[in-house]
Amino acid sequence: MKKVKITAIRKANYTDLQALYENPIEHTCDVQEGMVWVSVDGQKPEGMCDEAWKTMREFVEELSHGGGNFFDGWMKNPHSALISCNDGFRPVSFLLETI
Repeated sequence: MKKVKITAIRKANYTDLQALYENPIEHTCDVQEGMVWVSVDGQKPEGMCDEAWKTMREFVEELSHGGGNFFDGWMKNPHSALISCNDGFRPVSFLLETI
């Protein structure tokens, strides 16, 4: 199986939506742009956010098995994917790459 590098490349923060719809919370996402994890054998890397992992797990598993070319040529590099976590208030975009 191949290793998959996971890089947090962008983190948005929609304060207008938070003000309109979100109840105040004390602790939010710890992920910062530039953070990197490596998935071995398609497994969740230590320290990876559980909710972010849920959105990318199938893509990581497919890449770790040598697959790719998602959605018939979506990515310039067919052995990669750009996936965002499911937090609508502060989504993080992750680049997944086979290494």
